[in-house]
Amino acid sequence: MDIRSVTPTLCRLMGIDPPTTCQVPPLESVLDAWGLRLEASPVDRVLVYGADAIGRIFLDSHPDLKKRLVAASDIQVELRAMTPPKTPVCFASMFTGAMPAVHGIRRYERPVLTCDTLFDALARAGKRAAIVAVGDCSMDIIFRGRQIDYFIEQDDAAVTARTLALLKEDRHDFIVSYNQEYDDTLHRTRHDGPEALAAARRHVETFVELSQAIEELWSGCSRALLFVSDHGAHYDAAKGRSDHCDDIPEDMDVLHFWRLREAR
Repeated sequence: MDIRSVTPTLCRLMGIDPPTTCQVPPLESVLDAWGLRLEASPVDRVLVYGADAIGRIFLDSHPDLKKRLVAASDIQVELRAMTPPKTPVCFASMFTGAMPAVHGIRRYERPVLTCDTLFDALARAGKRAAIVAVGDCSMDIIFRGRQIDYFIEQDDAAVTARTLALLKEDRHDFIVSYNQEYDDTLHRTRHDGPEALAAARRHVETFVELSQAIEELWSGCSRALLFVSDHGAHYDAAKGRSDHCDDIPEDMDVLHFWRLREAR
């Protein structure tokens, strides 16, 4: 399975039709966790926390971070990124359910997608969705033009603050909150160096903070929480810094974390 499966799984959980581009089935392990409740009781609210470039091998090398994510989730799913493992390629596939040849982003480029996406499917179903991201990142750009709300901030801290404010307002059924500091840092230094590791820790702690917030603020709704990443990274000695561009486990393997809760 690969990261395309995120979209059909979310659509099945929310009881809506997937985008026409979707090519893969949902994740059975996630649906099984929701069990027989699925048909009668679709999930009311979804928060997707996207942490750029946090790969499975990186988490395996830092068990304290992985332990924090496991503790805040119910289900862990190993998936593969898209080729090439570049942010716009991967997030386009994650939120369409389609291969790069179908959605059209096949390298590091950031056009506004013209194909059907998860955000179009949400709008058709009458769901109010929001993207919260740092300005001029891929998540800010490639999903523009949809009937959703865009909250574009200066940095990750502002993204988190805005996300918490949206949770309190409870005007949205679906929120993507995207952080990028770890990816920004690894491209300047090493993906496993002290500066990048500090950024990764902040991403993990942000996820834990958001998980605690939805338990308080969305307790009256059935809800799903996800920690997703688009790809991993590796150190490139020739460049003297880390990167992600190769079909290798360090770049391609990711671990996603899901949590599902009924209304209280």
